[in-house]
Amino acid sequence: MLLTKTILDTFLDTRLESEKRCAPLQTEDYVVQPIEDVSPPKWHLGHTTWFFEEFLLQKYSADYIPFNDDFSFVFNSYYESVGKRVIRANRGNLSRPSVAEVYDYRKYVTDKIVDLFSAKTSKEMFELLEIGIHHEKQHQELLLTDIKYILGNNPLFPFYKEDWNEDPNSDNSEIWLSVAEGIYSIGHTGEGFCFDNELGNHQIYLPSYEISNLLVTNADFLEFIQEGGYSSFEYWHAEGWDWLNKNQISAPLYWHNIDGTWHQYTLKGLQLLDPNNPVSHISYYEAFAYAQWRGLRLPTEFEWEVAQENFKWGDRWEWTESAYLPYPGYKKADGALGEYNGKFMVNQKVLRGGSVATPKEHTRATYRNFFHPKLRWQYTGLRLAR
Repeated sequence: MLLTKTILDTFLDTRLESEKRCAPLQTEDYVVQPIEDVSPPKWHLGHTTWFFEEFLLQKYSADYIPFNDDFSFVFNSYYESVGKRVIRANRGNLSRPSVAEVYDYRKYVTDKIVDLFSAKTSKEMFELLEIGIHHEKQHQELLLTDIKYILGNNPLFPFYKEDWNEDPNSDNSEIWLSVAEGIYSIGHTGEGFCFDNELGNHQIYLPSYEISNLLVTNADFLEFIQEGGYSSFEYWHAEGWDWLNKNQISAPLYWHNIDGTWHQYTLKGLQLLDPNNPVSHISYYEAFAYAQWRGLRLPTEFEWEVAQENFKWGDRWEWTESAYLPYPGYKKADGALGEYNGKFMVNQKVLRGGSVATPKEHTRATYRNFFHPKLRWQYTGLRLAR
């Protein structure tokens, strides 16, 4: 358990970082929702504030007066046990509350949290505050990826920040790392913060395998495109093939072939495609098809976790071949927080590693991200195994 001053400083830094990520935006950018998976930046700022209000202030501050009684309906995300909410697809219809009012809401709740922890503390309060901090860090990543989708689908391709670097170059040579057959320990030990889906440290048997030390690059993926990877059924799952044809997918998200030259939209605007950067914004379907084309495969999340200390990770969320399932002994938390992870353990694939949009100190070797196989608005890439 962190000391009060330390965790309050972390809380305040986290609140400030969310607002810094929105600082380059114009007011109009805060309210756009191009697709259901992308939420308006204004909504993220309000939702992360509601989380602290709902789970801490409403419970532990006896004299707390909500900033606005309607905000629980507006900013609740998916917590069925908390009450009714705006449907996810309709978040872009919220012209009110205004952006200015959402910032006022943030200041009001932030100040009340500081007052609360200055007056009293408990172990349970510390734990809830820590969860709230990491919840907001998750939304800081979503803020960047949602902002990118909003700006990247604007026909003017406006930049977010001219000096933003989302594509670290890699000049390493590929090495195939060998892992011996054996029984390995998987999952978080419970020492330090983690989400409940990481708990249940357990033993797992792995046959021997090899895993690449490098992520697949744009140049690698461009070769797949040029050799007809998107038009050859034999590399695709049937569901992936249907998705590809229904949505007319022929390249990763944000790739644009302009007069025969490939470009890529980044947060610093439309750029020439750099062949040396790791490929990003691909679905699981595309990652699987690429691996099939290479005659290789994706690693399981367990293979990734066992080998991760031997390669650099954190530039892209890495698709794995693992379904998102509970670890042995998993038990959902009581109450509304039990809805945080467990109810999503169906029809999802696990991703490991983190990305350039992930806040510092918010990922670890046991972190289990998860998305539906079709989704690609996150910084998703792949690493190969054999």
